Amino acid sequence: MTAVRVDPAARLSGELRPPTDKSLSHRAAILAAMTTATVRVRGYLQAADTLSTLAAVQRLGARVERSGDELAITGVGPRGAVAPDGAIDVGNAGTLMRLLPGWLAAQDGASFTLDGDDSIRRRPVDRIAEPLRRMGAEVTATDDRLPPFTVTGARLRAIDYELPVASGQVKSCVLLAALGADGATSVIEPAPSRDHTERMLAAAGAEIRREGRTVTVAPTGQLALDDLTIPGDPSSAAFLVAAALIVPGSRVVLRGVGVNWTRSGFVRIAQRMGADVRGDLEAPGAEIPAAEPISDLEVAAGPLRGTVVEPDEVPLAIDELPLVALLGCFAEGETVVRGAQELRLKETDRIATVVDGLRGLGATIEASEDGFVVTGSGGLRGGRIASHGDHRLAMLGAVAGLAAREGVEVDGMQAAEVSYPRFMHDLARLM
Repeated sequence: MTAVRVDPAARLSGELRPPTDKSLSHRAAILAAMTTATVRVRGYLQAADTLSTLAAVQRLGARVERSGDELAITGVGPRGAVAPDGAIDVGNAGTLMRLLPGWLAAQDGASFTLDGDDSIRRRPVDRIAEPLRRMGAEVTATDDRLPPFTVTGARLRAIDYELPVASGQVKSCVLLAALGADGATSVIEPAPSRDHTERMLAAAGAEIRREGRTVTVAPTGQLALDDLTIPGDPSSAAFLVAAALIVPGSRVVLRGVGVNWTRSGFVRIAQRMGADVRGDLEAPGAEIPAAEPISDLEVAAGPLRGTVVEPDEVPLAIDELPLVALLGCFAEGETVVRGAQELRLKETDRIATVVDGLRGLGATIEASEDGFVVTGSGGLRGGRIASHGDHRLAMLGAVAGLAAREGVEVDGMQAAEVSYPRFMHDLARLM
């Protein structure tokens, strides 16, 4: 494990472009593999998780060619996946593990086993197994809920499926399976979640619509995607936003960030806390556009105040909620997050690890079953924090170090390579 010490910064300034979107990169590779023409993808994220997805679609028969920062992916069609010898290795990629079975479930009679690293083997797949079984696929898992697990495809039947918890990954799995069903399939969400899959399906020619919190997709025999350009990842940009907000005197510009309204939850929460973050954020809408909106974000440090994050906001900021806890340490008053029990099912139990990690740096923070409560104390003392192999916890510790009085030593900083390989390099640029 690599230990990296991050000392307090006098100020952060300058501009940079965050890495391209991890969620969109996963989906671009999978959807391109489900077409039969060649799709060119510009700006595909070159990180551990997304490289696992490229390797997976290649094992299923797609051809991937690289030229500079552009990929050319030639797919095998919606029903043309080839069952490989041995398991498909998803590495640490939870998105890949939960989306890919939607495509595989429609491969009638073929069986596919998915496995991954030690962290993945602790992450449940029962939420995707239930709807896929209802559609007619066979899913067998370790202890009936954990990887490694096997999906055996079938002639799928259409269903109406109500998600027990808002999840863009589970929703996407069902929507991909629905392309091979015998009729229109609907997914009902308890609250909005990220909609990248719906937009990419619309761009690929699928018949898809949204009415309120119900998304319906019709079966299709073919998909056709134009060339794709991946915008900057708002979840990765959020760490730079948080750093600029808590290091006094900072002013930072982030170029080309995706501002899809289902991914802008953190920025909106930060703005409610008094943060000076400016950008052309997309407004919520009923339609499913095919395009992903992009904007520059201008961020300046300033005083923050506590806030309450309610359950319906959680799916729109799920990956950035640890940063809400960090901002709460520097804010006046109390910051509360509720309805975020999904954090316990991430790479780590992110409620427990964030609370323990920040408390070790001097925070006044308490865990609840579905979130946490932070009492602002004007900052952090600093100290040592372990990443536990979680990329977002590693980056959280580094950002905290920039503003903590004594700096922070992060054990396992290399975990950041899962989503943001150049994270420490970019922080240094802003310093």
